[in-house]
Amino acid sequence: RNLWVLVVGRSPKEHRIGIPEFKYVANMHGDETVGRELLLHLIDHLVTSDGKDPEITNLINSTRIHIMPSMNPDGFEAVRKPDCYYSVGRENYNQYDLNRNFPDAFEYNNVSRQPETLAVMKWLNTETFVLSANLHGGALVASYPFDNGVQATGALYSRSLTPDDDVFQYLAHTYASRNPNMKKGDECKSKVNFPNGVTNGYSWYPLQGGMQDYNYIWAQCFEITLELSCCKYPREEKLPSFWNNNKASLIEYMKQVHLGVKGQVFDQNGNPLSNVIVEVQDRKHICPYRTNKYGEYYLLLLPGSYIINVTVPGHEPYLTKVIIPEKSQNFSALKKDILLPFRGQLDSIPSSNPSCPMIPLYRNLPSHSAATKPSLFLFLVTLLHIFFKQSKM
Repeated sequence: RNLWVLVVGRSPKEHRIGIPEFKYVANMHGDETVGRELLLHLIDHLVTSDGKDPEITNLINSTRIHIMPSMNPDGFEAVRKPDCYYSVGRENYNQYDLNRNFPDAFEYNNVSRQPETLAVMKWLNTETFVLSANLHGGALVASYPFDNGVQATGALYSRSLTPDDDVFQYLAHTYASRNPNMKKGDECKSKVNFPNGVTNGYSWYPLQGGMQDYNYIWAQCFEITLELSCCKYPREEKLPSFWNNNKASLIEYMKQVHLGVKGQVFDQNGNPLSNVIVEVQDRKHICPYRTNKYGEYYLLLLPGSYIINVTVPGHEPYLTKVIIPEKSQNFSALKKDILLPFRGQLDSIPSSNPSCPMIPLYRNLPSHSAATKPSLFLFLVTLLHIFFKQSKM
């Protein structure tokens, strides 16, 4: 079966400079159906509210929204006896778990890449996605990267943090806080309790080959995982309540694609430059974030002062300061174009995007990131947690 995506926006088939791209993907596991249903409702809400609801109209005017209701249509069709916990249909037609099928940045994931996985990887390579969420079922929590980890990302302390951990925690709280059941943290009885309905993926359980980490590392797209129902395949009469509980969260989360700063990088003649590394000092990505073919960059950042480091091969880094205001602009990140003061042609910049190799990039990284060094208090809390957990076994 083909995967289909609906694109909502002004001139949806054309790239528009300065318009960030957002996506929702659901039903990676065919037996987890709530996300699929929610995205169908969301599509209807967006197209029927455009021109009537100012918030939705502004969102569509300023964002290119991609919606994939089902990444695993074969699995969905294979479900014969729906169950809250597991049904035949979780895997794809070839019996592969699609959320264990992507390249992994922490350990080799030597599995056969499935057609659905390859299609999504190609899709990510052809668009400039900035923010995303994938929708699941079986718990009620907003989970943020990393899902896998090593010592350098804090794995010794039962967590695995990205250089953008502050942004990811904010994004997860943005969604969970507007869902009346998710924010309770303990709605799924006999399940794990999640304070405020949020968790770090690795803290919950390590996962190899997940789509969330792949998006962040190799596609420059911030993605979180939304677990939306205690029961993976609930009864039909329960579905309206899921839309009511998630509508505000789904819309507010999309608006976060306008966090931080965006712009284009130009040479001294005003030509946009592709494949230029644009990073914030002290939060460099293991696979550096680069401008797209239009010279655009997007950096999701919370309010504050930052130094942006622009790197072109053969030249000294160009530094510029930005201040992200407390009150965000109306459906737009702070706009900051960068004119590089270089003379002559910048012929050393490759013409095609040299993506990082899809190998465990973190495998040999030393543990040096300040973001992953916990406080003594957190260390003691972790030890107590382990002690009490073992005492209950």
